[in-house]
Amino acid sequence: MIKIAVASENDMVTEHFGHCMNFNIFEAENDRIVKSESILNPGHRPGFLPNFLNDMGVNVIISGGMGGGAIDIFNEKGIEVILGARGYAKEAAEAYLKGTLKSTGSVCHEHQHHDECGK
Repeated sequence: MIKIAVASENDMVTEHFGHCMNFNIFEAENDRIVKSESILNPGHRPGFLPNFLNDMGVNVIISGGMGGGAIDIFNEKGIEVILGARGYAKEAAEAYLKGTLKSTGSVCHEHQHHDECGK
């Protein structure tokens, strides 16, 4: 069983991890999604979300972009970070399972300009 979280705005991958509306959580067995749920973002504060998702048992996080601090915490927890994703959250998760979704390493450095991430 693998658990994939996708930082989203409803059903679409969002550009900025910390400011997403919700996380679409997909559970997969044998590279097929068997369960999905959406949870609201419980709030953006430094270091909180990576630990929150780790406590939920997430193995992979997919987002358009993400700050370096969050990436470091995910790496410490052994959670794979995939950045530069776009489109539908479920399609991104399915592409990850097929091995066709690769991280572009789109790190957000300017948090006050989060609308410009990934451009």
